[in-house]
Amino acid sequence: MVQPDKSERRWNVILSGLLIGTLAVIVTFTNRAAFLSPIAVVVVTAIGVVALMLQLRFRYREMTMVRAPMWLNIVGTVFALTAFFGDFLRLSPGVAEVVALVAVGCYGVSGGVVLHELRRQRNLSK
Repeated sequence: MVQPDKSERRWNVILSGLLIGTLAVIVTFTNRAAFLSPIAVVVVTAIGVVALMLQLRFRYREMTMVRAPMWLNIVGTVFALTAFFGDFLRLSPGVAEVVALVAVGCYGVSGGVVLHELRRQRNLSK
């Protein structure tokens, strides 16, 4: 097994720390009721998707064949923005929750596809 060089490990640690710091700031400065809103679910999911994409970019550079389904991420972003601006668009709370759930579902399926492809690539290389 090839050992990663120290600079690559350093970037992984730095990016992981930034992700944890971002989540800590969000949790610290958010009141309890806000975590019941669809916007909070979408924000936390988007942070997770960004973390997955950064990991794909920095950690698995040699596996350039693995790509996230762009159309699914675009659909998820459209639904996330719709949930985010639900008050401005005058969506009912129930519709805003469904829209946020669809956005989270799109991001989840996209992340699942990426992880499946990474596993498949790893198994093919063995």
